[in-house]
Amino acid sequence: MYVILTSKPGQFRTEIVDGLRPLQAYDYLFYGQKRAHFVIAELVKEDIKVKVIDEGWSPPIVNDVPSKFLEKFETPERALHELEHLTTFGHMDTTLRKA
Repeated sequence: MYVILTSKPGQFRTEIVDGLRPLQAYDYLFYGQKRAHFVIAELVKEDIKVKVIDEGWSPPIVNDVPSKFLEKFETPERALHELEHLTTFGHMDTTLRKA
């Protein structure tokens, strides 16, 4: 199974933990400015906790989110298709650039 991990600079970041294998990374650009970073990763272990760090606090708050709460995809291609769908907004200038 595959998941999409999201990080938004200055807001929060998702870290790769044991049990995840990163495959592809993409930057989301909105009118030329980077707004998010996505990683498509393989779930190597079933029951893991993904580390999400909320950077809006000092010190940052660390949350361990169980993988059962993440949307899962059967293939990396399906995950990428969903990512492309989520980052397209009509005629707005949006780009998903391989990182």
